Amino acid sequence: MMASTSRTEARGEPAEAVGPAAALAAAGLALLLVRVWLLGLPSATVLFAATYVLIGAASLAVPMGPDEGRRLSPAVALAIGVGAIVVATFVAGPRIPVRIGPGALALNSLAAVSEEAFFRRFLYGRLTRFGAVAAVAATALLFALVHLPAYGLAAFLVDLGAGLLLSWQRWASGTWAVPAATHVAANLLAVMP
Repeated sequence: MMASTSRTEARGEPAEAVGPAAALAAAGLALLLVRVWLLGLPSATVLFAATYVLIGAASLAVPMGPDEGRRLSPAVALAIGVGAIVVATFVAGPRIPVRIGPGALALNSLAAVSEEAFFRRFLYGRLTRFGAVAAVAATALLFALVHLPAYGLAAFLVDLGAGLLLSWQRWASGTWAVPAATHVAANLLAVMP
């Protein structure tokens, strides 16, 4: 009698690893898509923070995908990313003045780190088996799509560009910490006067 193997087992990945990974991917994307509807609730800040803690913790709890190595030092990839964000901030022109307190700055930072744990650690790590180009493109596109409910179609290309930069940093540096630091910087630059 011949034993049957699934496609995931044939690739060297245990079949049971696919179910939880797919469930985490679906749940994370769903939470990120519906977060904008939390704004009208009385405990919106607490719910936002809980959502990001949940997404970040779940993304960090899953083993990372295969290490594909570094192409640039993390410091160089970080400098390129933050430099691009700073240039984009100045090119974009004046910002809408937003009154922000320390709690909002902390929440923006938590959101950035959690999103990067999800997109550039968890999802990117799962997609590298399809090649680096696929992992970069897919995570960038998904990043832009989950921001549509919050920022609308007008910001789609900006979010796609940011997603491509952050995913490129993940590929170039070999770590998700570099895009996380860049994303924190971008979120803080977006709200700082």
